[in-house]
Amino acid sequence: MARKFITYFDKQGDDYTDELIMAVKDKLDISENIKYVLIASSSGESALKLAEALDDDITIVNVSHNVGFSGDNVSDISDEMIKKLEGEGIKTFQGIHAFSGAARGVTNKYGGFSPLDVVADTLRMFSHGVKVAAEISIMACDAGLVPVGEEIIAIGGRAHGVDTAVILTPVNSKHLFNMKFHEIIAMPRD
Repeated sequence: MARKFITYFDKQGDDYTDELIMAVKDKLDISENIKYVLIASSSGESALKLAEALDDDITIVNVSHNVGFSGDNVSDISDEMIKKLEGEGIKTFQGIHAFSGAARGVTNKYGGFSPLDVVADTLRMFSHGVKVAAEISIMACDAGLVPVGEEIIAIGGRAHGVDTAVILTPVNSKHLFNMKFHEIIAMPRD
């Protein structure tokens, strides 16, 4: 048996980035087996803050929105920021969201919902950031940026900044229901 400490923020959607990074750093200081940290940062700013706080032996992967998320041919992260992140050893992934992607195009046109909407809404019952953490871990696995079957930290949030960090074992999308959540490091209470 182990007792763990969880950081709870007041509400989701607020920018708790600095406090969340401190909680992740504390967890990494006592977790020798975690080698990868994923962060959902559409602009790259939160990923840059994370890199400044963590040791060099941790691989950081930034997951931004796919090109076209905010508008046709629009990238939410600049080429300059991608280069800056690369200079810090951070890879940036831009790809369709695992829980919406092309399925969202179908539901937008014809209505209804996809089974992945149910998965996403179920995870949002914990917090939007929990949903994002699961989603980016699938996206990064499918892109070959994190290994399947190895515990990682995944960080997400809602809107600006991040408010949620979990330890999970990621899977490829075809094995969605084999994903395992192990610990919540931090999340919003409301």
